[in-house]
Amino acid sequence: MKKSVIFLVLLIAVSILAVFKPAIPSTIVTEGINSGDTAWMLAATALVLLMTPGLAYFYGGMIDTKNIISTMLQSFIAMGVISVLWILVGFSLAFGEDVGGLGFIGNPSSFFMFENVLDGKPWSLAPTIPLVLFAFFQLKFAIITPALITGTFAERIRFKSYILFLVLFSLLIYAPLAHWTWHPEGFLFKWGVLDFAGGTVVHMSAGFAALAASIYLRNKGEEKSHISPANIPFVLLGTGLLWFGWFGFNAGSALAAGPLAASAFATTNTASAAAGLAWILFDAVRGKKPSALGFCIGAVVGLVAITPAAGFVTIPSSLFIGTFAAIISNVVVSWKSKTSLEDTLDVFPCHGVGGAVGMIMTALLAHTAVNSANTTGNGLFFGETTLFIAHLKALVVVVAYTFIGSMILLKVTDLIFGLNVTPEEKKVGSDYSQHGENLYPMDFSSLKEKVI
Repeated sequence: MKKSVIFLVLLIAVSILAVFKPAIPSTIVTEGINSGDTAWMLAATALVLLMTPGLAYFYGGMIDTKNIISTMLQSFIAMGVISVLWILVGFSLAFGEDVGGLGFIGNPSSFFMFENVLDGKPWSLAPTIPLVLFAFFQLKFAIITPALITGTFAERIRFKSYILFLVLFSLLIYAPLAHWTWHPEGFLFKWGVLDFAGGTVVHMSAGFAALAASIYLRNKGEEKSHISPANIPFVLLGTGLLWFGWFGFNAGSALAAGPLAASAFATTNTASAAAGLAWILFDAVRGKKPSALGFCIGAVVGLVAITPAAGFVTIPSSLFIGTFAAIISNVVVSWKSKTSLEDTLDVFPCHGVGGAVGMIMTALLAHTAVNSANTTGNGLFFGETTLFIAHLKALVVVVAYTFIGSMILLKVTDLIFGLNVTPEEKKVGSDYSQHGENLYPMDFSSLKEKVI
């Protein structure tokens, strides 16, 4: 209880600070702003936010009945925590003025408490929309990234520990990666690394953080949990919301309403369709029945893999990306099931591996004719090597930073709050032990004192 009060005190402190730092604009920039681009980006921003509730349904349907509410809440609470953090300092760290010319992190004072945002010049790579709209579009990416990780420790982590990890991950893993990759002064940006909508920043960071959590939270000597999905219609609904929202995620990353957005829209749909089919067909070849769960997982893997490539490859190329990403992730899921890794909802095989495959596929299939902003060159399949080499180097850097950094953050969180739920808490489920709620009425009176 004493430690939990810290979060309330911090929120109150930030809210009081807002009175003294209201960020009143001197003048609001209108020159160069295009109403069509602004309208599209407002819609795209809303679509990306919809993905987080979609993720809640996707994960919630896969978990057992005593952990549905807690699993879904972990996605929803990210919408609250990261939104506040982004206003305070997150946007500055990711997109603020580069510190020291190193391309590693933004100056936390650049947009502290959203100072200089309403009256700021449009972002250099999004010159036709207001800076505040760009900032909130990027916020939605920052929200869903740590929410993706929750699938790996669903039912196994304390809620307050998750909140602390959420904050630390956002500030120390996500913000630097966004700065490296999407800020013109970021060192990966300068290397020529292409990440159209977040394959590296979002999916690889979440996936390899999930791998770290799978290893760190492993209970040696205990049998792995075998979870039967509680509500497959929830998974179908979540997949539909994710697929729909992903059009804002990828097509919105064109940052304007034009041919590039349309191209990214088309590659996104095509890759997801191919991946969903590839997953269930690959299952069928191995003697499994084609399942709703299989198609949904495959479709999401296709969305993950096309994300870095969406605005750099042709529409036929997205067929190749979706199909092979699904097959590769399917194989990794099967391999993981034979190991001691307890990645509850396969976040690492689907997002970590899917994101890495997408990053490599971008380096193989990108073509400058699709997007003139690609100044690095064509992919390896078109006879050029510069882009491929840049992506291989970036892959190593991102995996190492995310995995090692997440391990450290998990250890810090564990030392402060303790990560794992107790055996008694796990028995009754996180819905009751962490939140005092249940999907179905149950009598836990005999265990009440052990879990409170």
